[in-house]
Amino acid sequence: MFGMEAALYVPTGTMSNLIAVMVHCRERGDEMIVGDLSHIHVYEQGGSAQLAGVHSATVTTLGDGTFDLDQLISKIHHRYPNPHYPRSRLVCVENTHNIQGGRVLPLSFLQELRSIADKFGLAVHMDGARVINAAVALAVQPSVILQHCHSVSVCLNKGLGAPVGTMLGGSKDFIQGAVRARKVLGGGMRQLAVLAAAGKIALSDMIGRLEEDHRNARRFAQALLKCDPSLYRVDLTTVESNILRFCLRDRQMSPVEFCERMAGVDEEEVKALGQAVRVLMFPYFGDTVRAVWHLDISEEDTQLAIQKAQFVAQQHKLKSVRAA
Repeated sequence: MFGMEAALYVPTGTMSNLIAVMVHCRERGDEMIVGDLSHIHVYEQGGSAQLAGVHSATVTTLGDGTFDLDQLISKIHHRYPNPHYPRSRLVCVENTHNIQGGRVLPLSFLQELRSIADKFGLAVHMDGARVINAAVALAVQPSVILQHCHSVSVCLNKGLGAPVGTMLGGSKDFIQGAVRARKVLGGGMRQLAVLAAAGKIALSDMIGRLEEDHRNARRFAQALLKCDPSLYRVDLTTVESNILRFCLRDRQMSPVEFCERMAGVDEEEVKALGQAVRVLMFPYFGDTVRAVWHLDISEEDTQLAIQKAQFVAQQHKLKSVRAA
């Protein structure tokens, strides 16, 4: 499926990414180059430095999840073995890009990135926690995306619905090293069969349904734009997979307050909607709200969330009028 020689089951995506860094960056003091808004850099506690002794250099993450390749080249150290500098070994990309709202990396970007990596002797690792979503969005096989990478980490949970687990893919030699790294990190679980069985179902039966998540996310985004009063700001061109980031037009309502209102229930709502609806979202980067669709969120659930968002907008307008 990945177009790679071998793969390894790992408990979590964070561990999988760390293993990849440990195998590609073979000496303490080696360097990897990552986007400044990447999951590896922001959300994994600096594990590459803590546990692997690997230095990180960052490039600026652009709105579509990519980064400027000229900036990448400028970050590559060419002076090894000069003792003043780390040795550049690895470039990491993220697909789809979490913080940037589920953006799908263009194949042309990955192709050009791989060409640069080959020129300078670097490996390319993809944090592909949601790369299956990217493949569905592009209507290609995962291997078409991953042909530009030396290794990949693919989550079996997220939209695929398994309770736990990540697959780490790469060459046979890479996976041989990954087995040792997984062991020392505590991931060599022997009681794995029941988890692996769920992972097999995720890969065999759940990929086809990811398009449903994408449709529901886009349907919700379109509905937010049609809300009256107009409380929500959404850029539909950025809605490419199952993650939606949107803003609130009225600064008097913060993302935290909005999420509390979407999750809360009162008597007025029950009267207006005929039922109580709790919608869980997350206040996110840059005064935005993050909403994610997955296996347990149906088209009917999405419609209820739309009604709740409309109700919250109307109630906020009434509150503002009363205050005025």
